Amino acid sequence: MAENHEEEEFGELAVVFGDFHIPMRSTDIPDQFKELIVPNKVQYVMCTGNIGSRDTLDWVKSLSSNCHIVKGDFDDNNDFPEIKTIKIGNFKISLIHGHQVVPWGDEEALYNQLRQLDTDILISGHTHDQKASKIDKKYLLNPGSITGAYSPITKNILPSFLLLEIKEKSVDVYLYQLQDSELKIKKTIITK
Repeated sequence: MAENHEEEEFGELAVVFGDFHIPMRSTDIPDQFKELIVPNKVQYVMCTGNIGSRDTLDWVKSLSSNCHIVKGDFDDNNDFPEIKTIKIGNFKISLIHGHQVVPWGDEEALYNQLRQLDTDILISGHTHDQKASKIDKKYLLNPGSITGAYSPITKNILPSFLLLEIKEKSVDVYLYQLQDSELKIKKTIITK
């Protein structure tokens, strides 16, 4: 009896991070993350802003020629837009820093922003708190702070970022976080 197994497709990869605050609130990206996030391994880079130093910006831009950065509330670079929307495969993804949405980090307020942008996935930062939430077949993602930079609105910040594998009908979201110098990875799946 022949079995019909559909081969698992590999999707396009996007690394998602933000809230570096180098050198103001943090000195560097953790070494464990630097070993994982290297040039030409992902097709897309999505950054929620608050980069800090020019060297850090250069590192972000070195990762992929398809780099999307929005302006954070501490960014001086006026070349970055407040909102950026891109389409990858069948998914419309919008990127904001998050300070524009009040109350900060509030899921209902973020969902309203998502609806206004008519997008499938809204990626925001600002709170430094990594999250992945689903509301009515739409998704809210927050990569947290890649450096674990201090935030007055969130306690016990852990360094974190997201890796998205964007396929035809789904997005695998890998949530990377450093807890006591140990790398923890969780996975959630977004479906269309």
